[in-house]
Amino acid sequence: MIPDEKIEAILGRFDYLEAKMSSGLGGAEMADAATEYAELRPVVEQARAYRAMRSDLDAARDMLDDAEMRAMAREEIAAIEARLPEAEHALQRALLPKDEADARPAILEIRAGTGGDEAALFAADLLRMYQRFAEGAGWRVEIVEETPTELGGFKEVVANITGPSVFARLKFESGVHRVQRVPATESGGRIHTSAATVAVLPEAQEVDVEIRAEDIRIDTMRASGAGGQHVNTTDSAVRITHLPTGIVVTSSEKSQHANRAKAMQVLRTRLYDLQRSEADAARAADRKGQVGSGDRSERIRTYNFPQGRLTDHRINLTLYKLDQVMQGDLDEVIEALQAADEAERLAAMVDLA
Repeated sequence: MIPDEKIEAILGRFDYLEAKMSSGLGGAEMADAATEYAELRPVVEQARAYRAMRSDLDAARDMLDDAEMRAMAREEIAAIEARLPEAEHALQRALLPKDEADARPAILEIRAGTGGDEAALFAADLLRMYQRFAEGAGWRVEIVEETPTELGGFKEVVANITGPSVFARLKFESGVHRVQRVPATESGGRIHTSAATVAVLPEAQEVDVEIRAEDIRIDTMRASGAGGQHVNTTDSAVRITHLPTGIVVTSSEKSQHANRAKAMQVLRTRLYDLQRSEADAARAADRKGQVGSGDRSERIRTYNFPQGRLTDHRINLTLYKLDQVMQGDLDEVIEALQAADEAERLAAMVDLA
Protein backbone atom coordinates (compact mmCIF):
# COMPACT_ATOMS: atom_id res chain seq x y z
CA MET A 1 0.00 0.00 0.00
CA ILE A 2 1.28 3.44 -0.93
CA PRO A 3 1.59 5.60 2.23
CA ASP A 4 -0.90 8.43 2.71
CA GLU A 5 1.96 10.81 3.54
CA LYS A 6 3.48 10.27 0.09
CA ILE A 7 0.16 10.95 -1.63
CA GLU A 8 -0.41 14.07 0.47
CA ALA A 9 3.07 15.33 -0.38
CA ILE A 10 2.39 14.91 -4.10
CA LEU A 11 -0.98 16.66 -3.92
CA GLY A 12 0.47 19.43 -1.76
CA ARG A 13 3.27 20.07 -4.23
CA PHE A 14 0.78 20.16 -7.11
CA ASP A 15 -1.42 22.69 -5.30
CA TYR A 16 1.64 24.82 -4.54
CA LEU A 17 2.67 24.86 -8.21
CA GLU A 18 -0.87 25.67 -9.28
CA ALA A 19 -0.96 28.66 -6.92
CA LYS A 20 2.48 29.78 -8.06
CA MET A 21 1.44 29.73 -11.71
CA SER A 22 -1.67 31.77 -11.00
CA SER A 23 0.35 34.41 -9.14
CA GLY A 24 1.46 36.07 -12.36
CA LEU A 25 5.17 35.36 -12.03
CA GLY A 26 7.14 35.33 -15.27
CA GLY A 27 10.47 34.34 -16.70
CA ALA A 28 12.48 31.21 -15.97
CA GLU A 29 10.80 30.64 -12.59
CA MET A 30 7.38 30.43 -14.20
CA ALA A 31 8.70 28.19 -16.98
CA ASP A 32 10.21 25.79 -14.43
CA ALA A 33 6.96 25.72 -12.46
CA ALA A 34 4.94 25.05 -15.60
CA THR A 35 7.23 22.18 -16.61
CA GLU A 36 7.04 20.54 -13.19
CA TYR A 37 3.27 21.09 -13.08
CA ALA A 38 2.80 19.36 -16.43
CA GLU A 39 5.00 16.43 -15.36
CA LEU A 40 3.15 16.08 -12.05
CA ARG A 41 -0.38 16.25 -13.48
CA PRO A 42 -0.65 12.57 -14.58
CA VAL A 43 0.75 11.48 -11.20
CA VAL A 44 -1.85 13.61 -9.39
CA GLU A 45 -4.67 12.17 -11.48
CA GLN A 46 -3.64 8.65 -10.52
CA ALA A 47 -3.14 9.66 -6.86
CA ARG A 48 -6.61 11.22 -6.63
CA ALA A 49 -8.24 8.20 -8.25
CA TYR A 50 -6.42 5.84 -5.90
CA ARG A 51 -7.24 7.90 -2.80
CA ALA A 52 -10.92 8.16 -3.80
CA MET A 53 -11.09 4.40 -4.25
CA ARG A 54 -9.61 3.79 -0.81
CA SER A 55 -12.04 6.32 0.69
CA ASP A 56 -14.96 4.51 -0.96
CA LEU A 57 -13.65 1.21 0.43
CA ASP A 58 -13.53 2.62 3.98
CA ALA A 59 -17.08 3.97 3.60
CA ALA A 60 -18.34 0.59 2.38
CA ARG A 61 -16.72 -1.19 5.29
CA ASP A 62 -18.41 1.22 7.71
CA MET A 63 -21.75 0.13 6.26
CA LEU A 64 -21.18 -3.47 7.35
CA ASP A 65 -22.53 -2.54 10.81
CA ASP A 66 -25.90 -1.67 9.25
CA ALA A 67 -27.95 -4.86 8.80
CA GLU A 68 -30.03 -3.34 6.00
CA MET A 69 -26.97 -2.14 4.08
CA ARG A 70 -24.73 -5.13 4.75
CA ALA A 71 -25.42 -7.05 1.52
CA MET A 72 -24.91 -3.93 -0.61
CA ALA A 73 -21.75 -3.07 1.32
CA ARG A 74 -20.26 -6.51 0.68
CA GLU A 75 -20.89 -6.19 -3.03
CA GLU A 76 -19.31 -2.74 -3.05
CA ILE A 77 -16.30 -3.95 -1.06
CA ALA A 78 -15.73 -6.87 -3.42
CA ALA A 79 -15.94 -4.61 -6.47
CA ILE A 80 -13.51 -2.03 -5.05
CA GLU A 81 -11.04 -4.64 -3.82
CA ALA A 82 -10.98 -6.14 -7.31
CA ARG A 83 -10.08 -2.76 -8.86
CA LEU A 84 -7.76 -1.46 -6.15
CA PRO A 85 -4.58 -3.41 -7.12
CA GLU A 86 -4.77 -2.07 -10.67
CA ALA A 87 -5.18 1.50 -9.39
CA GLU A 88 -2.25 1.06 -7.00
CA HIS A 89 -0.09 -0.35 -9.79
CA ALA A 90 -1.00 2.57 -12.06
CA LEU A 91 0.01 5.03 -9.32
CA GLN A 92 3.29 3.20 -8.69
CA ARG A 93 4.10 3.40 -12.40
CA ALA A 94 3.33 7.11 -12.40
CA LEU A 95 5.64 7.56 -9.41
CA LEU A 96 8.62 5.91 -11.10
CA PRO A 97 11.47 8.41 -11.53
CA LYS A 98 11.64 9.75 -15.06
CA ASP A 99 14.90 9.85 -16.98
CA GLU A 100 15.12 13.46 -18.10
CA ALA A 101 17.09 12.31 -21.15
CA ASP A 102 14.29 10.08 -22.49
CA ALA A 103 12.78 12.78 -24.70
CA ARG A 104 16.11 13.71 -26.28
CA PRO A 105 17.62 12.88 -29.66
CA ALA A 106 20.51 10.40 -29.55
CA ILE A 107 23.93 9.68 -30.95
CA LEU A 108 24.17 6.10 -32.26
CA GLU A 109 27.65 4.58 -32.44
CA ILE A 110 28.30 1.19 -34.03
CA ARG A 111 31.74 -0.41 -34.09
CA ALA A 112 32.81 -3.70 -35.62
CA GLY A 113 34.17 -6.11 -33.03
CA THR A 114 35.63 -9.58 -33.36
CA GLY A 115 35.18 -11.18 -36.75
CA GLY A 116 37.11 -9.06 -39.24
CA ASP A 117 35.27 -8.28 -42.49
CA GLU A 118 32.17 -10.16 -41.37
CA ALA A 119 31.94 -8.01 -38.21
CA ALA A 120 32.18 -4.87 -40.36
CA LEU A 121 29.40 -6.15 -42.63
CA PHE A 122 27.27 -6.90 -39.59
CA ALA A 123 27.88 -3.36 -38.32
CA ALA A 124 26.49 -2.09 -41.64
CA ASP A 125 23.48 -4.40 -41.26
CA LEU A 126 22.81 -3.00 -37.79
CA LEU A 127 23.00 0.55 -39.11
CA ARG A 128 20.44 -0.26 -41.83
CA MET A 129 18.22 -1.92 -39.21
CA TYR A 130 18.22 1.21 -37.06
CA GLN A 131 17.76 3.46 -40.09
CA ARG A 132 14.64 1.53 -41.11
CA PHE A 133 13.31 1.58 -37.56
CA ALA A 134 13.92 5.34 -37.41
CA GLU A 135 12.18 5.83 -40.74
CA GLY A 136 9.11 4.00 -39.44
CA ALA A 137 9.12 6.21 -36.33
CA GLY A 138 9.36 9.40 -38.40
CA TRP A 139 12.85 10.20 -37.10
CA ARG A 140 15.77 11.67 -39.04
CA VAL A 141 19.14 9.90 -39.26
CA GLU A 142 22.26 11.85 -40.18
CA ILE A 143 25.65 10.15 -40.52
CA VAL A 144 28.30 12.10 -38.59
CA GLU A 145 31.36 9.91 -39.15
CA GLU A 146 32.00 6.61 -40.89
CA THR A 147 34.95 4.35 -41.59
CA PRO A 148 33.81 2.09 -44.42
CA THR A 149 35.49 -1.09 -45.66
CA GLU A 150 36.03 -2.18 -49.25
CA LEU A 151 33.37 -4.91 -48.91
CA GLY A 152 30.65 -2.44 -47.93
CA GLY A 153 30.89 -2.76 -44.17
CA PHE A 154 31.86 -0.31 -41.46
CA LYS A 155 34.70 -0.45 -39.00
CA GLU A 156 32.90 2.38 -37.22
CA VAL A 157 29.90 4.58 -37.93
CA VAL A 158 28.38 7.40 -35.87
CA ALA A 159 24.92 8.79 -36.58
CA ASN A 160 22.75 11.51 -35.08
CA ILE A 161 19.09 10.47 -34.71
CA THR A 162 16.56 13.24 -34.10
CA GLY A 163 12.87 12.98 -33.31
CA PRO A 164 10.55 12.54 -30.32
CA SER A 165 11.64 10.13 -27.56
CA VAL A 166 14.57 8.73 -29.53
CA PHE A 167 16.69 7.94 -26.46
CA ALA A 168 13.75 6.41 -24.58
CA ARG A 169 13.19 3.94 -27.43
CA LEU A 170 16.80 3.11 -28.24
CA LYS A 171 18.66 3.30 -24.93
CA PHE A 172 18.45 -0.45 -24.29
CA GLU A 173 20.34 -1.16 -27.54
CA SER A 174 23.71 -0.37 -25.97
CA GLY A 175 25.92 -3.44 -25.71
CA VAL A 176 27.54 -6.19 -27.73
CA HIS A 177 25.44 -7.62 -30.57
CA ARG A 178 26.56 -11.06 -31.77
CA VAL A 179 25.78 -12.56 -35.18
CA GLN A 180 25.91 -16.20 -36.26
CA ARG A 181 25.69 -16.80 -40.01
CA VAL A 182 27.50 -18.09 -43.09
CA PRO A 183 29.52 -15.20 -44.54
CA ALA A 184 29.16 -14.45 -48.24
CA THR A 185 32.92 -15.01 -48.55
CA GLU A 186 32.71 -18.48 -46.95
CA SER A 187 32.82 -21.17 -49.65
CA GLY A 188 32.53 -24.10 -47.27
CA GLY A 189 29.18 -23.05 -45.82
CA ARG A 190 30.49 -22.86 -42.26
CA ILE A 191 28.72 -20.67 -39.70
CA HIS A 192 30.90 -17.88 -38.34
CA THR A 193 30.35 -15.87 -35.17
CA SER A 194 31.25 -12.19 -35.07
CA ALA A 195 30.15 -9.14 -33.12
CA ALA A 196 29.59 -5.41 -33.18
CA THR A 197 29.28 -2.96 -30.31
CA VAL A 198 26.41 -0.48 -30.17
CA ALA A 199 26.31 2.63 -27.99
CA VAL A 200 23.27 4.92 -27.74
CA LEU A 201 23.97 8.24 -26.04
CA PRO A 202 21.41 10.95 -25.22
CA GLU A 203 22.26 14.09 -27.14
CA ALA A 204 23.67 16.76 -24.87
CA GLN A 205 22.63 20.39 -24.82
CA GLU A 206 25.09 23.22 -24.33
CA VAL A 207 23.84 23.80 -20.79
CA ASP A 208 24.62 20.17 -19.85
CA VAL A 209 28.36 20.28 -20.42
CA GLU A 210 30.86 23.12 -20.33
CA ILE A 211 33.74 22.60 -22.73
CA ARG A 212 36.57 25.06 -22.16
CA ALA A 213 38.60 26.18 -25.17
CA GLU A 214 41.85 25.26 -23.42
CA ASP A 215 40.60 21.69 -22.89
CA ILE A 216 40.32 20.82 -26.58
CA ARG A 217 42.67 20.49 -29.54
CA ILE A 218 41.21 20.86 -33.02
CA ASP A 219 42.98 19.37 -36.04
CA THR A 220 41.95 19.57 -39.68
CA MET A 221 42.76 16.89 -42.22
CA ARG A 222 41.71 15.61 -45.58
CA ALA A 223 38.52 13.57 -45.63
CA SER A 224 39.02 10.05 -46.94
CA GLY A 225 36.77 7.23 -48.03
CA ALA A 226 37.07 3.44 -48.22
CA GLY A 227 40.62 2.25 -48.81
CA GLY A 228 42.03 5.67 -47.88
CA GLN A 229 41.14 7.31 -51.17
CA HIS A 230 40.73 11.08 -50.92
CA VAL A 231 37.18 12.18 -51.65
CA ASN A 232 38.21 15.81 -51.96
CA THR A 233 41.35 17.89 -51.94
CA THR A 234 40.51 20.30 -49.14
CA ASP A 235 41.31 19.94 -45.47
CA SER A 236 37.64 19.64 -44.54
CA ALA A 237 37.67 16.83 -41.97
CA VAL A 238 37.83 17.89 -38.33
CA ARG A 239 39.23 15.97 -35.37
CA ILE A 240 38.63 17.27 -31.86
CA THR A 241 40.54 15.88 -28.89
CA HIS A 242 39.26 16.51 -25.37
CA LEU A 243 42.51 16.68 -23.43
CA PRO A 244 41.24 15.96 -19.87
CA THR A 245 39.46 12.73 -20.89
CA GLY A 246 41.31 11.73 -24.06
CA ILE A 247 38.03 11.48 -26.00
CA VAL A 248 38.59 11.94 -29.73
CA VAL A 249 35.81 12.87 -32.17
CA THR A 250 36.01 13.26 -35.95
CA SER A 251 33.62 14.44 -38.64
CA SER A 252 34.49 14.34 -42.34
CA GLU A 253 31.76 15.86 -44.44
CA LYS A 254 32.60 18.47 -47.12
CA SER A 255 32.03 21.55 -44.98
CA GLN A 256 34.68 22.22 -42.34
CA HIS A 257 32.32 24.54 -40.47
CA ALA A 258 29.60 21.86 -40.36
CA ASN A 259 32.16 19.25 -39.34
CA ARG A 260 33.32 21.34 -36.41
CA ALA A 261 29.73 21.81 -35.22
CA LYS A 262 28.94 18.10 -35.59
CA ALA A 263 32.13 17.01 -33.87
CA MET A 264 31.50 19.39 -30.97
CA GLN A 265 27.98 18.01 -30.60
CA VAL A 266 29.25 14.43 -30.48
CA LEU A 267 31.98 15.41 -28.00
CA ARG A 268 29.45 17.18 -25.81
CA THR A 269 27.21 14.11 -25.96
CA ARG A 270 30.02 11.73 -25.01
CA LEU A 271 31.02 13.94 -22.07
CA TYR A 272 27.38 14.14 -20.96
CA ASP A 273 27.13 10.35 -21.17
CA LEU A 274 30.30 10.08 -19.09
CA GLN A 275 28.78 12.34 -16.43
CA ARG A 276 25.56 10.30 -16.40
CA SER A 277 27.49 7.04 -16.16
CA GLU A 278 29.52 8.27 -13.21
CA ALA A 279 26.43 9.61 -11.44
CA ASP A 280 24.57 6.33 -11.98
CA ALA A 281 27.47 4.02 -11.11
CA ALA A 282 26.40 3.28 -7.56
CA ARG A 283 22.79 2.71 -8.55
CA ALA A 284 23.77 0.54 -11.52
CA ALA A 285 25.93 -1.62 -9.27
CA ASP A 286 22.84 -2.48 -7.25
CA ARG A 287 20.77 -3.42 -10.28
CA LYS A 288 20.22 -7.15 -10.66
CA GLY A 289 19.84 -7.16 -14.44
CA GLN A 290 21.57 -5.58 -17.39
CA VAL A 291 18.41 -3.97 -18.79
CA GLY A 292 18.99 -0.25 -18.84
CA SER A 293 22.47 -0.43 -17.34
CA GLY A 294 24.09 0.71 -20.57
CA ASP A 295 26.96 -1.74 -20.08
CA ARG A 296 28.52 -1.77 -23.55
CA SER A 297 30.85 -4.68 -22.77
CA GLU A 298 27.93 -6.99 -22.08
CA ARG A 299 26.71 -9.35 -24.79
CA ILE A 300 23.05 -8.44 -25.00
CA ARG A 301 21.72 -10.07 -28.14
CA THR A 302 22.38 -12.83 -30.67
CA TYR A 303 21.21 -12.78 -34.29
CA ASN A 304 21.19 -16.38 -35.57
CA PHE A 305 20.57 -16.26 -39.33
CA PRO A 306 20.46 -20.02 -40.09
CA GLN A 307 17.61 -20.41 -37.59
CA GLY A 308 16.01 -17.03 -38.27
CA ARG A 309 16.24 -16.42 -34.53
CA LEU A 310 16.87 -13.35 -32.39
CA THR A 311 17.63 -13.81 -28.70
CA ASP A 312 17.92 -10.99 -26.18
CA HIS A 313 19.90 -12.51 -23.32
CA ARG A 314 18.93 -9.90 -20.70
CA ILE A 315 15.27 -10.84 -20.64
CA ASN A 316 15.45 -14.35 -22.20
CA LEU A 317 13.38 -13.18 -25.16
CA THR A 318 13.54 -15.32 -28.33
CA LEU A 319 11.81 -14.35 -31.55
CA TYR A 320 11.78 -16.33 -34.81
CA LYS A 321 11.34 -13.28 -37.02
CA LEU A 322 14.91 -12.24 -37.72
CA ASP A 323 14.19 -11.13 -41.29
CA GLN A 324 11.54 -8.67 -40.04
CA VAL A 325 13.82 -7.43 -37.26
CA MET A 326 16.65 -6.71 -39.68
CA GLN A 327 14.14 -4.73 -41.75
CA GLY A 328 13.60 -2.46 -38.75
CA ASP A 329 10.74 -4.25 -36.97
CA LEU A 330 12.14 -3.70 -33.48
CA ASP A 331 8.97 -2.71 -31.64
CA GLU A 332 8.37 -6.08 -29.96
CA VAL A 333 11.95 -6.26 -28.68
CA ILE A 334 12.08 -2.67 -27.48
CA GLU A 335 8.69 -2.84 -25.75
CA ALA A 336 9.68 -6.06 -23.97
CA LEU A 337 12.88 -4.41 -22.73
CA GLN A 338 10.99 -1.34 -21.55
CA ALA A 339 8.46 -3.53 -19.73
CA ALA A 340 11.23 -5.53 -18.05
CA ASP A 341 12.99 -2.37 -16.92
CA GLU A 342 9.75 -0.93 -15.55
CA ALA A 343 8.99 -4.17 -13.67
CA GLU A 344 12.48 -4.17 -12.15
CA ARG A 345 12.18 -0.55 -11.02
CA LEU A 346 8.70 -1.18 -9.61
CA ALA A 347 10.06 -4.15 -7.64
CA ALA A 348 12.85 -1.95 -6.28
CA MET A 349 10.28 0.69 -5.27
CA VAL A 350 8.25 -1.90 -3.38
CA ASP A 351 11.39 -3.18 -1.61
CA LEU A 352 12.22 0.36 -0.49
CA ALA A 353 8.69 1.10 0.68
